[in-house]
Order: sequence, then C-alpha cells, then structure tokens
Amino acid sequence: MERLGTGIGWRPEIADAVERMPGIDWVEAVAENVCPGHLPDSLLRLRERGVTVIPHGVSLGLGGADRPDEGRLTALAERAEALGAPLVTEHIAFVRAGGPLTASPLLEAGHLLPVPRTRDALDVLCENIRIAQAALPVPLAVENIAALLAWPGEEMTEGQFLYDLADRTGVRLLIDVANLHTNHVNRGEDPAKALAELPVEAIAYVHVAGGVERDGVWHDTHAHPVPAPVLAILTDLASRVSPPGVLLERDDNFPEPAELERELEAIQGALTKGWARSAASRVPAREAKAAPAPQATAAAPATPPAPPAAPRSSECARQRLALAQTALLSALVAGTPVPDGFDRVRLGVQARALGVKRADVVAKVAPELPVILGDLYRPAFLAYAHSHPMTGGYRRDALDFAGQLLLSGGPEDAEVRRGVREWWLERSGPAPRSTRPAVRLARATRRVLLRR
Repeated sequence: MERLGTGIGWRPEIADAVERMPGIDWVEAVAENVCPGHLPDSLLRLRERGVTVIPHGVSLGLGGADRPDEGRLTALAERAEALGAPLVTEHIAFVRAGGPLTASPLLEAGHLLPVPRTRDALDVLCENIRIAQAALPVPLAVENIAALLAWPGEEMTEGQFLYDLADRTGVRLLIDVANLHTNHVNRGEDPAKALAELPVEAIAYVHVAGGVERDGVWHDTHAHPVPAPVLAILTDLASRVSPPGVLLERDDNFPEPAELERELEAIQGALTKGWARSAASRVPAREAKAAPAPQATAAAPATPPAPPAAPRSSECARQRLALAQTALLSALVAGTPVPDGFDRVRLGVQARALGVKRADVVAKVAPELPVILGDLYRPAFLAYAHSHPMTGGYRRDALDFAGQLLLSGGPEDAEVRRGVREWWLERSGPAPRSTRPAVRLARATRRVLLRR
C-alpha cells in the first residue's frame, strides 16, 4: 500500500488554513461535495504541489440490502479520476432502506447506520463490495463506523467481521480509531480486542476525530478536539503496525489553524509512542524461535472457529436483510414500532440525533431558510421531520420542508410566509426562474393579483 503520511480532512471552511499548514502530505475530500468538472481552486493548488487528494464517499450504502447504484458508482469513479487519487474510500454502513425488495417506500437515513454483524449481512456486503471494486478505476477501502445502537443476535465481533470481509474480497480497510472508542462507550466493545482481531496488513489508512459524551452516550461529532482515549487507541494500533497514513477529521465548529496543528502534533506523538512500544516489545531472533510472537498470540481467537456456513441464496439473504433494515430505519425516521431486541431508549436517542442532523444539514444546504424563518426554523423543521421521513437527498428535503410548511398554513407571520413562498418558487421548478425585467414584472403583477 502506498505510504500517505500525515493528512487532514479538506473542507471548504478550512481550505485556506489547510493550504498553509506545514507537514500535510495528503488530504481527504467528501466525494459528494466535489464536482469533477469544477474542482475547487484550493484542491487544484494542493494537487499542483504534489499533495495527494482522496475522495471519501458517504452515500453508496455498501452495507444496504440493495446492490450499489450504478450512477453513484460512476460518480465516485469520475471523482477518483479527476483527482488522480490512488484509492477511494466508503463506509461499512447502510444509508437507505425499503423499495422493491420490501415493497415499501424508499427511506433515506441521511446518516451512516450500522449493519448487523451476521452472515447474511456479510454475504451481501461482500457481493456489494465486489461490484464496487469492478466499477472503480482504483482500489477501494472501507471504513468501520461509529454506532449509537447494537443489532440483536449478532454472530461476530467487529474484528471478526472485518477480518472475514477483507479475506473474502481483498478490500482495504480504513480504520477509524475514534469510531472504535465510540463503540466502546456506546456498545461496551473492547478496542484492543478489535485491533487484535483485525488483519492489520489490510489497513489503507487511519482516521482520528473528536466527539463528546452526553448522558452516557458518545456522539462522534467531528466537531470537538480529539480526546485522550482516542489517542490511546491510536498508540495501541501503532504498536501493532505502522499505518500507511493517518488523517485528522474535522467537519464542524472549526478551531483556529494553530489548534488543528496542535492536534496533528498530538496524533504524531501518539504514533511515535506506539512505535516505541513496538520496538521495546520485540523479541530477539533466537528467543523468537522458542516462543510464539506476542501479536500472534493476541490475535488468536478465544473460541474455536465455527464450522463453515452452508451455502446461502444471495437473494434470500438480501431480502432478509432488507426487511430488517427497513424495520429499523422506519422506527428511526417514521415513528413505527421498535423492532424486537433493540434498546428502545438508545433507539430514541438515535432518532432524535437523526432529526437534529437533518435540521443542521438542511440549514447548510439551504442557508436562506434559517434566515427567513429565524427562531422558527428549528422547531418547525423538527416537527416536519417527525412525520415526514426523508425520501431523497438534503436538497429535496429542504424543498419538501418549505412546501409542507406552506401547505399547512404556516408561518403565521405574513412577511415570513411570503419569504418562504418566494424561496420555494425560486427553487422548485425544473430551472431557475428568469431574472429578465419583463418576466419579473409579470411575476410581481401575478403575486399582487393573487393576494386580492
């Protein structure tokens, strides 16, 4: 695997700071936020300096029951080629459910949700990854995600699931140590055990990020400093393997550049500490012949491996997974009953988090709406989200919210209502409305007539 070095997540809000930051060997850009024909000038300048740019996808839904969408795969491939990337990355997650496999409406989560660690889910994920690998011009690496909730009846640990996935598909792994910490707090999973079970030779690179704990739940916000427990997991990983690259992620609440540089220094310190620990624990060659290597012992499974599973029908596995994922997502975004075996309290926390995230992202996608609505925006959107699951992307969600608000007779303030209506009319047609004076006059006349 190509050595990447030290990296940081490229975001428009910190683009200038990233360009000036010393010691940055590579950056990662959210694939869906990059247009191949109109690359941001900042990314172009970084590439000209020899800085590697890797597209990081968030919408494929490789862990979903459906096979990957050809259009999304094509778009990801185009971004990899436009950026000259050595690889592309995505997540081991599902982001939508429903549709033909369940004869139900398609639902969008707007978030990365965990797949069950079952043989059905693994079979489907392996096939989906093979489809993606065949469609992409460069190697694919997939990331472990953070989760607020756990699936009942799981058959494997995270380390075993990732090991089998890499073994069966040859896919690279993007290991997020912050997500291992999240799953430790939220699901009681031991990060050291997960690292011991991983095929470390498959690691493409590593993510490091911050979060915050509220009421015993860790939220992987990417908007807070990297905490000490996450750096400790990075040190543990570095004591086992020297990762090809390590990247700091920050998506919101951006600090001053100096603070980001201090976080990068702390990450480098954690790596150095891990490498020193590895060097100190090495056994001299003559002694190594008489005793097994510590890493091999640590990685050995605690129980004998299960016998090979009987051959499965891919379509049957897909349908079983589709029904399970649709039931969970419907409970999260449409208020349907909680499926058996799930923690109702934790599922409620996840449902509220999804609503808040929708409100935040729509506010970024359509920044005029919070300005027009003021303090009314958030309560109005959360009330809308409670009874209106997302069925498309965030731009569609913004339009649907504004349309529903108008249909329901709101907002009460006539001036605010006019502002929402104007915003919706400007964006709901197949093309932007004309700004020619004659057309604008006709439009204004029509508005006056309609108000009489």
